[in-house]
Amino acid sequence: MAGNVFGKIFRVTTFGESHGPAVGCVIDGCPAGVDLSAEIIAAELERRRPASTVSSTARREEDAPEILSGIFEGKTLGTPIAIVIRNTGQRSGDYDELAGVYRPGHADWTWEAKYGRRDHRGGGRSSGRETAARVAAGAAAKCFLAAYGVSVSARAVSIGGETEEAAIEALLEQRKAEGDSAGGLVECRIAGIPAGLGEPVFDKIGARIGAAVLSIGACKGVEFGGGFAAAASRGSANNDAPLLPPRSAEAGAQNASFADNHAGGMLGGISNGMEIVFRAAFKPAASISRPQDTIAANGGKRRLAIRGRHDLCIVPRVLPVVEAMAALVTADLLLEQRCAPAQEARKGPSFH
Repeated sequence: MAGNVFGKIFRVTTFGESHGPAVGCVIDGCPAGVDLSAEIIAAELERRRPASTVSSTARREEDAPEILSGIFEGKTLGTPIAIVIRNTGQRSGDYDELAGVYRPGHADWTWEAKYGRRDHRGGGRSSGRETAARVAAGAAAKCFLAAYGVSVSARAVSIGGETEEAAIEALLEQRKAEGDSAGGLVECRIAGIPAGLGEPVFDKIGARIGAAVLSIGACKGVEFGGGFAAAASRGSANNDAPLLPPRSAEAGAQNASFADNHAGGMLGGISNGMEIVFRAAFKPAASISRPQDTIAANGGKRRLAIRGRHDLCIVPRVLPVVEAMAALVTADLLLEQRCAPAQEARKGPSFH
């Protein structure tokens, strides 16, 4: 299968299946001298692990990253960084009855249509387990960005349409009792990003980030700045008034500032120096214990209630995944900008 490699200069390849021996990633193009360790990667993976809350799966993985190459004495070597995360908590027997059944809301049908066969144990490569590898790679990207003063942070805006904690907890308890699930909305901010990243046509910064976040399995939509509300706005309200012009490349980088940020930190596909702000919508978890109508591979109708350990809502666990994808895009764009001849004088920090 194709499509396992992400990025142009800061490139990441992920590998592994949900119920295989391990998942992991190979990072190519990370400069030498970046502070990075197993402890830093583990801290990011810990944020993705299930919490002891009503929304999370009962599956527990150690998620202890093993660094096989590319790092020495806490710093990157500039060589490929290989990271393995062993699977230890899988219970493949929970999926035996699903071998010949298409689960509603899952990729079973499309996967089989494309490849002619599929791994029914938790979805295989299309499982959310794959995102552990993205988070590990994202940890490296975050460390690279930190040297530029760039940070990435995500938060849950709403779950099941609710925004207050008490209402969210009540909703999740109700969905659990009903054998159902909930989706939600995540907001992510990239702070400290310089003006000038991105290209004005097909490689717009919003297009790059949007594609990255939409590659997360349960993501159904992405909006930047004012987002879809801009469709009901007017130009006089939606335009961001500039307060400070950017300097020329010869004079040195200086970000412009604007009275508002309806544009979400980009204009014409290029970062304008304000925070990049976007929101991503995530669908309700597809694996639910509530009975659903489906069909078997032989065409027979089935009534299916999915057993096993599954998230009631993935939003709390997807926050570091969204951050990882945003960080990977931003790291890639910064390296592209450093490689541009006109930007030679503005390469930024040296990692050697």
